[in-house]
Amino acid sequence: MKSLFRCPLCQAPLEREETRWLCPNRHSFDRAAAGYVHLLPANQKHSKDPGDDKAMVAARSAFLEKDYYAPLRDNLCKVILQYAENLPAPVILDSGCGEGYYTAGLYRALSEADRPPKIAGVDLSKAALRRAAKRAPKAEFAVASVYHLPVLDQSVDVLVNIFSPLATEEFARVLRPGGLFCYAVPSARHLWEMKQVLYVHPYENPVKREGYTGFIWRDVKEIRYTVNLEGTGDIMALFGMTPYAWKTPKEGVVRLKTLDRLDCQIGFDLHLYERV
Repeated sequence: MKSLFRCPLCQAPLEREETRWLCPNRHSFDRAAAGYVHLLPANQKHSKDPGDDKAMVAARSAFLEKDYYAPLRDNLCKVILQYAENLPAPVILDSGCGEGYYTAGLYRALSEADRPPKIAGVDLSKAALRRAAKRAPKAEFAVASVYHLPVLDQSVDVLVNIFSPLATEEFARVLRPGGLFCYAVPSARHLWEMKQVLYVHPYENPVKREGYTGFIWRDVKEIRYTVNLEGTGDIMALFGMTPYAWKTPKEGVVRLKTLDRLDCQIGFDLHLYERV
């Protein structure tokens, strides 16, 4: 079966077999028991075990499984359904897919609309991909860098990037002309109430529409709502999946842990770009 991935060593197309991915030059990549393939060459690894660790992945999974971010997922699905109206089997790449929450949502929405996609996700975290492959078993997942996507030139209809590293040169390379790039970023007051607890002087997120070589900006979907977090577990799960978990002073974390309820603003800007 033809894979959506290419060989990271010679850039030839990969064939997907039962237990491995194989290229015409006989480079072989074994399928992990969890369902993903490792396509990250040693010279692209910057640590022994790159990507989010088990604790951060578990926190994000616990939070997402309760659908607190369902409005973002549903808006993303709506946008791509409209774009793929005349594509019977759109090719979709989730760049920095994490544990596959959005990948699985897209596969389900498009399949229910009789346009089952060919869909793949890449991430550095093996811990995340174990969950992704279980959540979306019909998708392909690979350990890979977004800066060196193991994907053929101009082979993708839609590329999705949800709070993941931005590699627009690679995104432009793999997208077909006219392809859709969906880029989600936090709005100015995303998680504002949590920041008020964590920091003495909370700050708004910088918000600026960027232009990228090879793309034309077409639209933005502004998604705004409030979540009601009940219990320390959900509050700390949300905190644990944010960059604040790495850089918040200890006293701010202690204040957050004392809460058993938090009503918090959620804000996303979903930017839509066309590959030219």
